[in-house]
Amino acid sequence: MSRKPILTLAVPLLTAALLAACGGTTQGDDEDDGGPGTDATANPDAEIQTGLSFAMLPKSVNNPYFEASSTGAEAVATELEGTYEYTGPSDASASSQVSYIDTLSQQATDVILLSANDPNALCSSLDQARDAETVVVTFDSDVDPGCRDLFVSQVDSDEVGLALLEMTAEQIGGAGEVAILSATANATNQNAWIEVIEAELDSNPDYADIELVDVVYGDDEDEKSFSETQGLLQANPDLSAIISPTTVGIAAAARYLSGSEYQGEVALTGLGTPNQMREYIEDGTVTEFALWDPTALGELAAWTGAAAASGIVTGAEGETFTAGELGEYTVGADGVVTLGPPTRFNADNIDEFDF
Repeated sequence: MSRKPILTLAVPLLTAALLAACGGTTQGDDEDDGGPGTDATANPDAEIQTGLSFAMLPKSVNNPYFEASSTGAEAVATELEGTYEYTGPSDASASSQVSYIDTLSQQATDVILLSANDPNALCSSLDQARDAETVVVTFDSDVDPGCRDLFVSQVDSDEVGLALLEMTAEQIGGAGEVAILSATANATNQNAWIEVIEAELDSNPDYADIELVDVVYGDDEDEKSFSETQGLLQANPDLSAIISPTTVGIAAAARYLSGSEYQGEVALTGLGTPNQMREYIEDGTVTEFALWDPTALGELAAWTGAAAASGIVTGAEGETFTAGELGEYTVGADGVVTLGPPTRFNADNIDEFDF
């Protein structure tokens, strides 16, 4: 799959040799090998353990974005001769995730890969899991850094917000009223991107003629996102564009616009998968949107968890590890590992991608 990045991030993606998968101990062994839950110093020369147990807990299941991430993570678990489970709630709420974290902890899962619905509400359960020697790697949406071992970020938060606003401005000629259809009100990644958009609108003269008139939340539920789109258009008759930084939201908004009088009149952009959005590019409902590869995000999350469980990294800034064919990565401040820049999808390139 070709990638056409539009942004340059501080954390480079370097080519490197494949990690050698070799035998090792898993959670519960008597020897302290620097694995999950220990205070051992990182050993960059250590080898990735095989036989680790992985579990991915997304914001909600039945979401194509997270299903793609799960495919990537499961491939890594299989390569490392480990076990893998994809589990989670059908609704995107923090309270629904707690019981799954508790169960995985009780099962002595080596690595939990979590996309959090709230930055703080999950911390108690995550602390218990880590006390039980489970490595907690958040991806896509973070928790408070003290509640996990590492966070695998899609891209730098500032760059996402800037890209969303740039696409919007291009599509509405630099002027007009815009609204945001987000996921949940407490989603850390969504809120970080929205803050960047708001700050740019307040301070950047290039966007002086663009006004943010509303922010609504579809809770990453298709029907609610569809209804919120309808509500936005009814409440804001002069609306020029909708920005939806969530794959569920942008697909639902596109479905509403495609069957309404607003098709071609109100611009829609945000974050979506090519397979979700292809028909809306083809019928002219959407001109351009963006996303990173969610499969690669899941792969990187799993490799990061494996490196932590094997004692190669602890989450300290400057540590490095190799994530299979994805290459070498460096841990940044607050234990953040960054995948890389997003790609813009439009009529010229969307058929080059399949995810």
